[in-house]
Amino acid sequence: MASFSSTSEYIASDDLAMAVNAAIALEKPLLIKGEPGTGKTMLAEQIAESTGMELVQWHIKSTTKAHQGLYEYDAVSRLRDSQLGDDKVADVGNYIKKGKLWEAFALEKRVVLLIDEIDKADIEFPNDLLQELDKMEFFVYETGETIQAINRPVIIITSNNEKELPDAFLRRCFFHYINFPSRETMKAIIDVHYPDIQKKLVDEALEVFFELRELPGLKKRPSTSELIDWLKLLMSDDVPDDILAQRDPSKAIPPLYGALLKNEQDVHLLERLAFMHRRETAR
Repeated sequence: MASFSSTSEYIASDDLAMAVNAAIALEKPLLIKGEPGTGKTMLAEQIAESTGMELVQWHIKSTTKAHQGLYEYDAVSRLRDSQLGDDKVADVGNYIKKGKLWEAFALEKRVVLLIDEIDKADIEFPNDLLQELDKMEFFVYETGETIQAINRPVIIITSNNEKELPDAFLRRCFFHYINFPSRETMKAIIDVHYPDIQKKLVDEALEVFFELRELPGLKKRPSTSELIDWLKLLMSDDVPDDILAQRDPSKAIPPLYGALLKNEQDVHLLERLAFMHRRETAR
């Protein structure tokens, strides 16, 4: 397959592109960490699109178990059908639901398999997948068959660092941490989303955005995706073109802050800073 690099919809740093290509060459899962909103999930989508591969997505929740990625056997439905005299009970395969790993293993062409936010599951979840990700196969006890991958998928695993992952799992992955974009990279990202945006608006918005991110005590720093949403609002017809230029410096809260700030503690923090600023300037 062709090597991965930035696409028309995704700006990948040289280090990130190198990590993707190294993981593919080594045939290891690529474990991607980084702040929420830095494009971890979108990376898998863009790898699939740029290489012409299908994307199989397994979004992990706190209740997700590893075996669900392989298959689930519905014994209750089979028992009910047997009581009703249904002929399909003779084939146990009628009661097996294929999981995302099975789906990725069974496809004729190589695919990208995204295991998204693996750190949401319990601590045993990654270890329960070691054998399957290593051997690219698993055994179905109910049917006695072994499911082997026709083609080894390109596996992208994302984590928001909510909990530590086991060492045995980490050893089997190629790791990359997505650093938060610099201002120049952020400008390139904005240009991908809004190629016709005014340069002045971008400069003013980035000034406010990075000031917010560097503020001590902020519970949740705004991310790339939130900046993109905020810019979309600032460009709407209902908002004056010079809304940022006319911003009152005594008011620490930026206009349309609901796109950037996501909890009341951070809003209250900015309100306190604005109050302190007004007191200082009034002396």
